[in-house]
Amino acid sequence: MYLFDTNIISELFRREPNLGVIQFTGKISQTYISTISLDEIFFGLAAKPKPRILQRFEIFVADQCIVLPVTAEIAKCSGQLRGHLRTKGIIRSQADMLIAATARQHNLQLVTRNVKDFEQCDVDILNPFI
Repeated sequence: MYLFDTNIISELFRREPNLGVIQFTGKISQTYISTISLDEIFFGLAAKPKPRILQRFEIFVADQCIVLPVTAEIAKCSGQLRGHLRTKGIIRSQADMLIAATARQHNLQLVTRNVKDFEQCDVDILNPFI
């Protein structure tokens, strides 16, 4: 089971998506995404309106995604994780740590291009980009 990071979802809506991402996602019937990724995608589409992509994205979410909310447990895990990393001098974004905590809480492999953003987060990471 996989949790898609925002950059994987965005890649699927590019004119010419990465072949590795297409091949990987083509094998998956159920897609898990975080509400954080929803926020990031809708933010991007509001900042640079693309009605056709917005419509395709909304259909994708409705038909193919299970959207995982940020629960109290996920927020706690994220805060502890971010705080622990900070004590090591490692600064990570709140959004990324909420996504990492979602993967941890649901025992999902995190699919992302941004492997470095999730190092030392105790999550299994997969980068499908070729």
